[in-house]
Amino acid sequence: MSDLVLKPTPLQNSGHELVLASTSATRRIVLTNAGLTFSAVASMVDEDVLKTAGKKEGWSPSATALRLAEAKALSVEQPDAFVIGADQMLSCQGVLYDKPADMTAARHQLQTLRGQTHSLHTAVVVCRNGAVLWQHVSEPKLTMRRFSDAFLDAYLQEEGARCLASVGSYRVEGLGLHLFAAIEGDHTAILGLPLLPLLTSLREMGVLIS
Repeated sequence: MSDLVLKPTPLQNSGHELVLASTSATRRIVLTNAGLTFSAVASMVDEDVLKTAGKKEGWSPSATALRLAEAKALSVEQPDAFVIGADQMLSCQGVLYDKPADMTAARHQLQTLRGQTHSLHTAVVVCRNGAVLWQHVSEPKLTMRRFSDAFLDAYLQEEGARCLASVGSYRVEGLGLHLFAAIEGDHTAILGLPLLPLLTSLREMGVLIS
């Protein structure tokens, strides 16, 4: 499945096709807001298989995110295109968190993370013709406030199924911001795509005008 985002920009060199190996609405918005022309293609990667392998082999959260981002990018076969893959893991006190399976799991995640500082391990890679050209991991840190159970109930009721779309059961670009006392790090990395280092790499590759 491919969805072409048509937003021509003088900042991007013609003749260099850019592909996002994801149909994530948030990642698409991040790239679109940066004025990039790209196509979004769903990757054909079984994430659970890689995550299970990572647990067995003791991969760090950052290494797991990188492996997933790389696999997503390499799964998109478009000759000569620059393919962007990204993934994100959440760790807190040595425990890894994934997207919650249901609202009960979302509640449990937020109760566990309440009052704690956790890290997001957000990986991004650029591949071309089956080779990894560049990779990066950003690790913002977020501290949840000690919110009340009454707030948690209200938050979950208002957010509903949107809680299930991201690790940690929150969207900082929405009501999830109310969960936090402090946030350190790149905002776009929190959203799932570290934009500044990615733009730098695309300039160096000639995709963007330097």
